[in-house]
Amino acid sequence: MSFIVVIPARYASTRLPGKPLLEIAGKPMLQHVYERALASAAAAVYIATDDERVREAALRFTDNVCMTSTEHQSGTDRIQEVAAQLGLAEDAVVVNVQGDEPLIPPAAINQVAESLRLNPSAGIASLFETIHSEAEFNNPNVVKVVTDLEGYAHYFSRAAIPFTREISERGQANFGKRHIGIYAYRVETLNRYVKWSQVPLEVAERLEQLRAMGHGVRIHMQEAVEKMPAGVDTQEDLDAVRAILEAGTK
Repeated sequence: MSFIVVIPARYASTRLPGKPLLEIAGKPMLQHVYERALASAAAAVYIATDDERVREAALRFTDNVCMTSTEHQSGTDRIQEVAAQLGLAEDAVVVNVQGDEPLIPPAAINQVAESLRLNPSAGIASLFETIHSEAEFNNPNVVKVVTDLEGYAHYFSRAAIPFTREISERGQANFGKRHIGIYAYRVETLNRYVKWSQVPLEVAERLEQLRAMGHGVRIHMQEAVEKMPAGVDTQEDLDAVRAILEAGTK
């Protein structure tokens, strides 16, 4: 299906100031993300930012840079503004790729867009991975999702859900499903989303997708076709990604 990718990129970061512009293997992190997105089947890739420093850096490798409001509370709001600037139709599909995912597989981008195409009753599509570690399952920084038999999300939580766990034939514990923060949206859903105020569950969990679910939007989930590498949130993450990408340039 035809879709575009939008990469929200904020300069501010508590743990890594200027994160999108941090150098990895001779390029800013944001450029690595952009090039990964270009390798997908996207018709176009845009960078959305509210910071002039990010805009200037991005213009060195693409003309597709959209300046957005400094008042946005989430990446979803920023993406909707880009869709409006581009005049996208209500049935157009936009994939949100985070600006701190320099190792994101292009196949995952294609997968989430295709998931939305195959599930017309969904307004949003996203991905998950099976959790095999009890420590990860109980980690509140790892968002879990519970789905129905057709793959639609019942609920997202930082809590360890579901409580019941099965043991695989190999004796390995299969815990819940870890939500991966890549989304495909229909523009019609984005246009409705930005008009809604926060819902109590969203505030409690600090998960913006619960706003959409609170207003009846269905979110279709699929298990990622490729292992999703970790994003960059800390200096340790940055060091690890640098080692991987710098090794690939030698």
